[in-house]
Amino acid sequence: MRVKNHKLHADSGDAVATVRSPNRGGALKARYLVMHYTAGGSAESSIRHLTKKESKASAHLVIGRDGAITQLVPFNRVAWHAGRSRWQGLIGMNRHSIGIELDNAGPLDGGDGQWRSWFGRTYTDDDVIVATHRFEEIERGWLRYSEAQLTAVLEASEAIVSHYGLIEVLGHDDIAPERKLDPGPAFPMENFRSHLVGRADDEFELFETAAGLNIREGPGVQFAKIAGSPLAKGTRLRSELRDGSWHFVEVLDKNGDPETTGWVHGNFIAPAPSVVV
Repeated sequence: MRVKNHKLHADSGDAVATVRSPNRGGALKARYLVMHYTAGGSAESSIRHLTKKESKASAHLVIGRDGAITQLVPFNRVAWHAGRSRWQGLIGMNRHSIGIELDNAGPLDGGDGQWRSWFGRTYTDDDVIVATHRFEEIERGWLRYSEAQLTAVLEASEAIVSHYGLIEVLGHDDIAPERKLDPGPAFPMENFRSHLVGRADDEFELFETAAGLNIREGPGVQFAKIAGSPLAKGTRLRSELRDGSWHFVEVLDKNGDPETTGWVHGNFIAPAPSVVV
């Protein structure tokens, strides 16, 4: 796939299907790609919703379970997919990102072969993984993404990331962790992110804390704080590993030497002037 005139095109040269959404903003120069699930019953119903003016929501792409791709907003225009959101000092991620919606029901209730979505559709065990979202403490069912869907989103994302030079791939739950769970644990985010924007093994990201920040024993608020919390604003951190919005970091002293290690939330750190050491 490739991007031409801010629209996605197949290898044949034909543009993907387009349904124009009126829910869009001004010019966009994106730095990030944000992944969502629709939490709806079908790609078609989600497209109808995202193209109704009264919904006040949209995305750049919607990808069905059969791998069909529909573009709603050109990649150089703001789409309304992120809502109230932030990431590493940026507020309102609609203005900084391209959004892709994947047709998926999201979290499911029930069990024992009778998993049920919020809209009443049932699924078998073969359709479901059982997992705990990193922002929750309960284990529940999550609808699997289809192979065709994952292939399509990878190919589309490769074209978008390459064309626009995007620097990171995020989930909706990364940029709005207090209210969103998508794309959820059924989406292979770490492998997906590594494939698209992976770094060499000997490279690290250098950050500074943007506020007083707790450092924890694991990637989540359920883990204990490490001695020395909260870190002072402006503390330098070297990030070695990501788990969604959480970073495993080395805390650096004034000489740049590591003092301790632990996990911090990415919403409260910002790139340092020198980003790779």
